[in-house]
Amino acid sequence: MPAKLSVNLNAIAMLRNRRDLPWPSVTGLGRIAMAAGASGLTVHPRPDQRHVRFSDLAPIRALLDDEFPGAEFNMEGFPDEGFLSLVEAAQPDQVTLVPDDPTQATSDHGWDFEASRSVLETVVSRLKKGGFRVSLFSDGDASEDGLRIAREVGADRIELYTGPYGGCYDDPSEAARIVEQLGRTADFAAGLGLDVNAGHDLTVDNLPALAARIPALAEVSIGHALTAEALEYGMAEAVKRFRKACGQAV
Repeated sequence: MPAKLSVNLNAIAMLRNRRDLPWPSVTGLGRIAMAAGASGLTVHPRPDQRHVRFSDLAPIRALLDDEFPGAEFNMEGFPDEGFLSLVEAAQPDQVTLVPDDPTQATSDHGWDFEASRSVLETVVSRLKKGGFRVSLFSDGDASEDGLRIAREVGADRIELYTGPYGGCYDDPSEAARIVEQLGRTADFAAGLGLDVNAGHDLTVDNLPALAARIPALAEVSIGHALTAEALEYGMAEAVKRFRKACGQAV
């Protein structure tokens, strides 16, 4: 089954936040994305609210509940108490834990699973008791021992950080090397019983090779490149282009 597409709304929110005005509408463009066949919506509410604001969370949850039942809401963030409280209020279907410093511009590395084991055990246990699916952000070359720890702390999935893959858009040989590394990591994770998501700098051009190498890829979360495509093609057409890149029938 082709990977599902979750549309990350952070870039849309960042554009809106340049003015003290309600447009572009985060929920409005989320609605268009869902109507065009996206499987869900993703947000990463950072503490400074420079992207999605805390006040966006309830309307996004309501949009999916009221108009697209069965679609998924994915919340990403560093698991401090503030983020966990937002999760418990918004009730997403999936929580993706990332090891971001609050001042980072964007996520740029996965968890050091061994060093963070104690923290992850506590947080994952809390989230699982709340009924949430938990995904852990992982480097594409994560060690086998690290992936075993991800499984042992109770994660359901990992999300492969694909930034380095996206960054070699002008180097086909390096892209091929990295996609094979991502594939090996996904293979090992799957063998442990972990489902595999992916995200960061995925495009309509580089996504097909990743999907071909990881045929069991469960979900891709895409914001920056999809928003850039939407500026050129419109949101609905951008979603269709990414769905096709995932291998979905459009």
